[in-house]
Amino acid sequence: VELDRQHLANVDLMVAVGGDGTVLSSAHFLDHGTIPLLGINSDPITEEDKTTVKKKTDERRSHGALCMCTANNMHEYVPRILHGGGTLNERTRIQCIVKSTFSETRLVPALNDMLIANPSPAAVSRFRMGWLKEVDLDDAAPLRDGGGTGLLPRTSSSNPTGSPEGARSFSGNPAAGNGGGHGTSRAPVSSQYGTVTRFGGQTYDISNSLNVWSSGMWVSTATGSTAAMAAAGGMPMNMDSKCLQYLIREHMIEKAANAGDDVKGLNNGLLGEGEQLHLRWNSQKGRIFIDGSHLTHNLELGDEVLINPGAPPLQLFMEGNDD
Repeated sequence: VELDRQHLANVDLMVAVGGDGTVLSSAHFLDHGTIPLLGINSDPITEEDKTTVKKKTDERRSHGALCMCTANNMHEYVPRILHGGGTLNERTRIQCIVKSTFSETRLVPALNDMLIANPSPAAVSRFRMGWLKEVDLDDAAPLRDGGGTGLLPRTSSSNPTGSPEGARSFSGNPAAGNGGGHGTSRAPVSSQYGTVTRFGGQTYDISNSLNVWSSGMWVSTATGSTAAMAAAGGMPMNMDSKCLQYLIREHMIEKAANAGDDVKGLNNGLLGEGEQLHLRWNSQKGRIFIDGSHLTHNLELGDEVLINPGAPPLQLFMEGNDD
């Protein structure tokens, strides 16, 4: 019988017996973050395995970084947890929402990482990346893109403030005059914001955006920062951090006067609490890989992606001081 969320209706604890991959797959069923998870490494790498040189190594064996105990010592830990002991840690997870032409899809929270890329590793991943800021638009100033997508095309007006492209923010009285004698009319949205979009009925201004040609992008939690993110050149993070880390893979930066260190500095960074990353997918095809290759979501040209650390955290039993 395959596991389904309806099987967890009256469950107080989920136990994942296997390795780190089994823990990751189990965590996908706990998207509300109310049921704690215990990982048991069923085939751990022993100290003897680490020191012994073998002609052939079994790569299927797990390090058990997400497991509290192993098959060798579970008889000590499991009774302790069932009697109210153990150390329960909150692990930050990635919240990702994909908006297509006619739908919005909230993906399963990722515990380790997400890879957003072209399905073909040899193809270029084209997208526009920016940061979202909530704005308040009333019904008198609708988004005028005509396509129902929630995107407002950028105007060609100059930016006298010298701020980065897309970083325009509203200031002043929304009922101020527009120079035509209509002192009570609202100024056009395009003169106040750069690009405007909506997710879940909330309106956002997209700021500091840039076009990216690359091999895709990694987004990881602190839990996943020592895995693929580290191998790709990312930064290790404190496990208590509630931030996310993003890393653009093999970013192809145009050799232009306005492209240099400033753009390179955006290749790898942190997304803090309350911050939201926005992607507009500009390739014909794309795919989001969630905690590995087994769980995926396909992207099409024009899809928008919202990423933040706001998913319910996972309650994970880990070895602590009282263990």
